[in-house]
Amino acid sequence: MIDRQTVEKIKDAANIVDVVSEFVTLKKSGANYKGLCPFHNEKTPSFYVSPARGTCHCFGCGKGGNAVTFIMEHEQLTYPEALRWLAKKYHIEIHERELTNEEKEEQSKRESMFIVNEWAEKYFENLLHNHPDGQAIGMQYFRSRGFRDDVIKKFNLGYDLPDRFLLGTAAKQKGYKTEFLTATGLCYQTERGELIDRFAGRVVFPWTGVSGKVVGFTARVLDKRTKGVNQKYVNSPDSEVFHKDHELYGIWQAKRAIAKEDRVYMVEGQADVISMHQCGIENVVANSGTALSIHQIHMLHRFTSNITLIYDGDAAGIHAALRGTDMLLSEGMSLRVLLLPGGQDPDEFARTHTADDFKKYIEEHQEDFIQFKTDLLLKGETDPKKRADGISSIVESISVIQDPILRDTYIHDCSQRIGISEATLINRMNGFIRSLSPAPHSLSPTLHSLSPSLPRREGESNTTLDSPPYGGGVRGEAGGSGAASSPGVLALLRLIIKHGECVIYKDVKDDEGNVHNLTVAQVIAYSLGQDGLDFGNDLYNAILNEAAEKSSDPQWKSEPYFLHHDDINICQLATQLSADRYRITEQKDEGPQNKEAELQREANKAEALRNQTEHLLLDFRMAYVEKHLKEIQAEMSRAGNDIAKIKKLMADYKDMQQIRNALAKQLGNSIIL
Repeated sequence: MIDRQTVEKIKDAANIVDVVSEFVTLKKSGANYKGLCPFHNEKTPSFYVSPARGTCHCFGCGKGGNAVTFIMEHEQLTYPEALRWLAKKYHIEIHERELTNEEKEEQSKRESMFIVNEWAEKYFENLLHNHPDGQAIGMQYFRSRGFRDDVIKKFNLGYDLPDRFLLGTAAKQKGYKTEFLTATGLCYQTERGELIDRFAGRVVFPWTGVSGKVVGFTARVLDKRTKGVNQKYVNSPDSEVFHKDHELYGIWQAKRAIAKEDRVYMVEGQADVISMHQCGIENVVANSGTALSIHQIHMLHRFTSNITLIYDGDAAGIHAALRGTDMLLSEGMSLRVLLLPGGQDPDEFARTHTADDFKKYIEEHQEDFIQFKTDLLLKGETDPKKRADGISSIVESISVIQDPILRDTYIHDCSQRIGISEATLINRMNGFIRSLSPAPHSLSPTLHSLSPSLPRREGESNTTLDSPPYGGGVRGEAGGSGAASSPGVLALLRLIIKHGECVIYKDVKDDEGNVHNLTVAQVIAYSLGQDGLDFGNDLYNAILNEAAEKSSDPQWKSEPYFLHHDDINICQLATQLSADRYRITEQKDEGPQNKEAELQREANKAEALRNQTEHLLLDFRMAYVEKHLKEIQAEMSRAGNDIAKIKKLMADYKDMQQIRNALAKQLGNSIIL
């Protein structure tokens, strides 16, 4: 593990202009630099680099960050790998934290397994290219599949000789231990202690993980031997370094193209991946016959949220297209499905079409998954029971989608397409959602004064609802405001990142008589905390809490802290939210200021920030209240003839209206409903 001192040394040495210039041609633009974005295709430069801030940002696709996150995104590396990349560039020696004995043993075992796998990959590849049998048998097989030599090398394909003792003997001669040959699954040991080669007589497909290390192998028996063979394909067994349901074949070769295209194509087999690469489509991976796992989905989500499943159009292909799809939807992936014509698999289709033809076919024939499932289950179906089951299955898939707007859109479209009332579908969907979620908290916020626990400024009376920023007390369920993605939340976050350390209230007394200066971050945290509200998003809450805690230090500065934060997600979000500030050229020098003018300027800034903070907090509460008014209305529409429930909901609605009207008054609204 890289020690903290070395990490800081790497970050200090990394010059953002220097790093980005290795991949992008930059031109001076005022105090900044600009160039064509490396993350998406564009003709007009929208990628800006700020040397003063140490960040970059694309105003077209939104990607950017500091030097570390840029290398992570561009080279598709993990955080430690990006640090090592920069350390190598700036000739910084990496100092690792001293590991415990257990950690050393575990790390040593894993590294030894990776080393053995890397040797085996080269061993198989060498046999394919240089051994007479490899060329006559293995290479002949690959060429019969239409694979070009450059693609064979790109995927490090290999061949294993039929002699079942040869690999183990060769490995032992090179000094590799039996322990690691069996741990990786390259060999298994007989009762007599003999090492038997698991992949003997087969062509070999290495699996390279997302970090570039060989994690395992798939080996295929040759066509002339497939008759009567139980296992056409043999995979490395589960081990410390390989779990088939954690890996995706081709991810190492595809990851940069996936990020650039902002889409991944999922196919079933290794040959499909290789043929599509050869065709010119590189953003493709295979799950190799396994149902998609949460680990594989999370891996893909690092690079894109858009996935298209491509399978042949027979019954097996349709079954494969349906596996794991609800999990993809629940993880926020935008899902499309493409079934190829005439029972062709992607391998066959790619070999008979150019990249442009294949891409055109995809664009014209891929379907949104809900539409695909609707057509599949309901088209031409007249049996009422089967039709009802099909509709229920479709609604169940919609229910796992996290985005409520997208969910509602699907329900509306589904209602139009299948002729079932929207209310009926919503009722069914809510049943699925309730079965997966804990019972909701009561929707009965109250109008109240926060004055008993509110800190006060010297000589000032208690703050009430009419005294922002703490007023407008909306008591909500803890842990979620319900507005995590709203513009109001993002505006508050931008304010925290840009000005979190700025003092906007001076000499404020708490209940014990202690006097404090309150910063922007502290005021926001205190105000929301008093009402049991938060941003409803762990990342956003972490930024607020960290800023509120650290802003008590007068030397702490919010923007540079978050722009170079150790948490990559925080760093990237901070870059996006503050990016608009550095697209503008240098600010004009206002010349020397006398002390009085400087103090007045600071006072004006504090007042402007205080007014902005108060207004944004009121906006936040208003969004919260409006959301709950809609939820109460929806509850009333579903209450049917339950008079007692309707009365209770009407009382809640009236209370919430009073809060909304009070907030509207503070926001300057003249219309009170």
